[in-house]
Amino acid sequence: MNKKIIPVIVALVLILIIGVVGFGGQLLEKYTYSKELADMDAYYGVSEGQLAILLQDEWLSEKAVLQDGAVYFDLDTVHQYLNEGFYADINEQKLLYTTANDTAEAQFGEKAYSDKDGTHSVEYVICQMRGDILYLAADYVKQYTNYAYSLYDRHLQMYTQWGEKQTMEIVKDTQIRQRGGIKSPILREMEEGETVELLEEMEDWSKVKTSDAIIGYVENKRLANRQTETEVPVTDYTAVEYTSVSMQGKVSLGFHAIGGEGGNAKLSDMLAEGKGINVIAPTWFSLTDNDGNFRSFASTQYVEQAHGSGLQVWGVWDNFNYKNETGTEVSSYEVLSSTAKRRKLAQSIVDTSMGLGLDGVNIDFEGLTEDCGVHYIQFLKELSVLCRKNGLILSVDNYVPFNFNNYYRLDIQGMVTDYVIIMGYDEHWHGSGDPGSVASISYVSNGLERTLAQVPEEKIVNALPFYMILWKTEGTEVTDQYITVNNVDDYLARVNVEPEWDETTCQNYAEWQSGAVTYQIWVEDAESIGVKLSVMAQKNLGGVAVWRLGYGTPEVWELIASYANS
Repeated sequence: MNKKIIPVIVALVLILIIGVVGFGGQLLEKYTYSKELADMDAYYGVSEGQLAILLQDEWLSEKAVLQDGAVYFDLDTVHQYLNEGFYADINEQKLLYTTANDTAEAQFGEKAYSDKDGTHSVEYVICQMRGDILYLAADYVKQYTNYAYSLYDRHLQMYTQWGEKQTMEIVKDTQIRQRGGIKSPILREMEEGETVELLEEMEDWSKVKTSDAIIGYVENKRLANRQTETEVPVTDYTAVEYTSVSMQGKVSLGFHAIGGEGGNAKLSDMLAEGKGINVIAPTWFSLTDNDGNFRSFASTQYVEQAHGSGLQVWGVWDNFNYKNETGTEVSSYEVLSSTAKRRKLAQSIVDTSMGLGLDGVNIDFEGLTEDCGVHYIQFLKELSVLCRKNGLILSVDNYVPFNFNNYYRLDIQGMVTDYVIIMGYDEHWHGSGDPGSVASISYVSNGLERTLAQVPEEKIVNALPFYMILWKTEGTEVTDQYITVNNVDDYLARVNVEPEWDETTCQNYAEWQSGAVTYQIWVEDAESIGVKLSVMAQKNLGGVAVWRLGYGTPEVWELIASYANS
């Protein structure tokens, strides 16, 4: 009987031993630290020649490139994260950077750049095409940008902001792992005494960044001695300050529409009407071709007469009047996207202005497409350098800002120009087929609020309309015609219509029938202009402009003068 039990006991013991060993192995497996090393190429998401980019404490999806010992970023990355001021002319193979007083220029593939101080050599290729993408050397970008970077094996650490950070000390040799948990792959070994930046503290593990910019997780029991450190910002970069010319008191500008040289003879009439203006802006110049040439109706006698009356003269350059006059197609894109043509135009504007004795330049480029925006802004930057050098005031006319026209970049205009003029009208415009006010008070006020978010208040000039639109609706057909402020009372008297005040638009409004035609008009008069001026005064703007001289009434001009002298 005993002989039969012994094998059973032996079997049970063996089963027990196997179970214990198995269970112990599971326990050992569960609590043993993994020695698996992370695939660092996969961790950084890079291939040969690429560098991952750590901006502050976040990995970017974009990659840098290492070539001949130099780091390069593609132009889009530079624009998005570092400095949008770099301008590339792909056709002429030039990289430009315009400051308040100068433009630095580098030819693609070269190890030198030029500016007002001459030619400067560097030890790396400044910019180069790789396929159809332009890459800029990180060190060249750094000359004009407030940022710092450090190069490691497969990645870069970049900083554009500096503040305080929490640090901790490694108190025993350990590992930094890809994720929290002892089974996570090891990013690298950590030695006792190393300092790490604490990014996120959890129950058992903490997210940290090492001195060589590796982000991973370390057990809390290996961390101690929390400290707060102040980060040291870049000290080798100083931004060039933009200076602006400003008039004493508010700008009070009247646009003088001149259809030809004969229009200059109307100056005396304009001065007699425009009570309180201190600037007159004649529409003298207009682009005539795709090479940056323009026609001129300018007159030195006009300038002398205006100066004699105590007014400044800001010549207006536009991109549409010659086209409207002759039917000749003129491409603003063709002019502005060419560095050679753009420079020719800017220099010609300044040379012409100085030759005439003008006080300022007014740019009125309308109808620009979104793809032209970057070239237009570069034009304004380059023109601002020349105007600043020659003491000319630079003002720019703009639509009321919306998301769909933000490529006019009021934020940059507000930095590089002296005055940003908002054309506070055309809420409903001639030919739109959509009856409504030319400039309701909400349209004007909201537009100025959006402008104030981008432009210093003292640089903003709001332009008022001295016109309105008479809308005619017959069935589904809508036609319209302009009526000026100085003619509207006579017109309404002739049709025997008395408008009533509309609190929504803050304008007098009239609507009437004549046969099958419905007429509507939102009136611009002393009442509506007075409300607009009151809103402008509350916002403490840099001044007022009117489109245009010859359309006003004494009552309205009294209001303009009172506002300008307030």
